[in-house]
Amino acid sequence: MLTGCCEWPKEFAERYREKGCWRGETFGEMLRERAEKHGDRIALTSGDTYVSYAVLDNKVDRLAAGLRSLGIKQEDRVVLQLPNVVEFFEVCFALFRIGALPVFALPSHRSSEISYFCEFAEATAYIISDKQLGFDYRKLARKVKEKVPTLQHVIVVGEEEEFIGIHDLYMNPVNQPQIQSNDVAFLQLSGGTTGLSKLIPRTHDDYIYSLRTSAEICKLDKDSVYLAVLPVAHNYPLSSPGVLGTLYAGGRIVLASGGSPDEAFSLIEKERVTITALVPPLAMVWLDAVASRNNDLSSLQVLQVGGAKFSAEVAKRIRPTFNCTLQQVFGMAEGLVNYTRLDDSEEIIIHTQGRPMSEFDEIRVVDEKDHDVGPGQVGGLLTRGPYTIRGYYKAEEHNAKSFTSDGFYRTGDLVKVNEQGYLIVEGRDKDQINRGGEKVAAEEVENHLLAHSAVHDVAIVSMPDDYLGERTCAFVIARGQAPTVSDLKRFLRNRGIAAYKIPDRIEFIKSFPQTGVGKVSKKELRKVIAEKLNSTVQS
Repeated sequence: MLTGCCEWPKEFAERYREKGCWRGETFGEMLRERAEKHGDRIALTSGDTYVSYAVLDNKVDRLAAGLRSLGIKQEDRVVLQLPNVVEFFEVCFALFRIGALPVFALPSHRSSEISYFCEFAEATAYIISDKQLGFDYRKLARKVKEKVPTLQHVIVVGEEEEFIGIHDLYMNPVNQPQIQSNDVAFLQLSGGTTGLSKLIPRTHDDYIYSLRTSAEICKLDKDSVYLAVLPVAHNYPLSSPGVLGTLYAGGRIVLASGGSPDEAFSLIEKERVTITALVPPLAMVWLDAVASRNNDLSSLQVLQVGGAKFSAEVAKRIRPTFNCTLQQVFGMAEGLVNYTRLDDSEEIIIHTQGRPMSEFDEIRVVDEKDHDVGPGQVGGLLTRGPYTIRGYYKAEEHNAKSFTSDGFYRTGDLVKVNEQGYLIVEGRDKDQINRGGEKVAAEEVENHLLAHSAVHDVAIVSMPDDYLGERTCAFVIARGQAPTVSDLKRFLRNRGIAAYKIPDRIEFIKSFPQTGVGKVSKKELRKVIAEKLNSTVQS
């Protein structure tokens, strides 16, 4: 096991193997077996590019050889920041084949996050596209390379400038090291409830079990066509069942640059898409867009919605609008995934966020003292199982808080469980804002704002929003002359944080309400902004 990672206790690992959860598969072997079985069948579609399983497997072998020629080796960490392109899959599986570990960054991350990922993971390489949506990732890479001494290589998909072009790395295949199924396969990002994201180590065993079970529940097979509109590096479109689950089932992935109805609806019609995954705000956009489009969406069988709680009133509109099954998905990059089943009643599909996908998932709903609450009562969700981690990477102090002594992960979600074992999500007990599926850690953004010379103190809270579910509001106590809102937002942009983390609203305040022990009462601040928004609507 990679240094800094927590293993499952021996008795649990033996049980999961004995029960057939962990079958000794690796991702490199998985792709090879699919290529041998499906050969000329199309694995990936991107625009007018169609890549078969056999071609993908061959390109992965050739790229693996090129990466090794650079000196990238087993257990090296490689920060991967690519959009929804074919090369994402070639790079991922090439790294899996040589045992190097992708660290999955999102296209929206900027210098603050990327520098941290590279430094903390001691990354040897950083893989990017050249430009996307007007943003030049090569410029970002120059900043990061100056800061991170371990970073030896920047590899670019596209025009490389002074860096290494990925097109120069496809070489004749060479023998690869022996990878074990219990090895860490990659590092994912946590939602980051405090400060910057923690890194989540996922093994071949546990993650392949997760996507295999997901593919079974979602009834994927070789005729399934999965449309990826969300960033594929995100856990939800990666494995629930996502793009990797689709490959496991021998199906076909259609890559979209984003979730715009113009692009997505055309792809559904052209490629006869059978399943896709959205977050609630995007689902609402699609619902509103259908009336003004005349695309043939009849191939769509399943529309998944996850990443944040989906309003029941909106959920009711999915089936009559798209003539397909809604599947609610509630999960986390740390492990546990819940699904409504495709044959569930409409009542269950609309009003719950699903039930655990595995019979070996263990969940508890507890009060503040970790005592189990009664059926139907709201409490904090704890979980452990064959694909839920036992600890974050290099985070001993945080692990002591995030995991119980007997290995249950404290998810930070407030839920209740109905009589049939389905979860209804009621909110979060951690200081994190779920902005339409993008998690914003209040502490991280507060720390950036506190660096401004005119900011004395700041507290960031969620505020209700009909479209995103939650938006961010920063309450700022100024030091002397208060800066302008535009000045503070410009300051944050210049510090290189992702756009979705910049507060949607900034309120200036003379002092913060406090709790009985003198802490800032964010509960009261949430009430203040909610009342202010409500009075604005009424007036």
